[in-house]
Amino acid sequence: MQIAAHCVARFHYTLTNSQGEVLDKSQEGQPMAYLHGGGNIIPGLEKELAGKVAGDKLNVTVAPGDGYGDKRPELIQQVPREAFQGIDTIEVGMAFQAQSAQGPMRVTVTAVEADTITVDGNHPLAGETLNFEVEITEVRAATDEEKTHGHAHGEGGHHHG
Repeated sequence: MQIAAHCVARFHYTLTNSQGEVLDKSQEGQPMAYLHGGGNIIPGLEKELAGKVAGDKLNVTVAPGDGYGDKRPELIQQVPREAFQGIDTIEVGMAFQAQSAQGPMRVTVTAVEADTITVDGNHPLAGETLNFEVEITEVRAATDEEKTHGHAHGEGGHHHG
């Protein structure tokens, strides 16, 4: 069976950046599962997996526009330290939930100074060219429940508790 809309595919992957640093990888014996066409994975990777079958191995390079987008400077802001009331220690790399005009968003601390904290609301991989080494392990038809919920269930997918 080929990967197409309304299929669940499972795959092992290793993700590296342009410098060859490993950013993420599937755990041994635990391939990732996704519902093709459900918007569960980045568009550039999903597009390249279409038509593949179990056993296929491929390398996929995804430009920022087909991944997590370009880095948007307007999402980087300096905020007064007082905005972090009740938090004694603030360090670079810490993540917080912030309220924006579009609702809650995750921000990461990128600089700490005496009176100001610089936070970045971009996805940590925004602006990065992503390199995936992929091995497809399974392709199957999605269940009606998976189609309704918009994601894969079971091992390597989403679990409802």
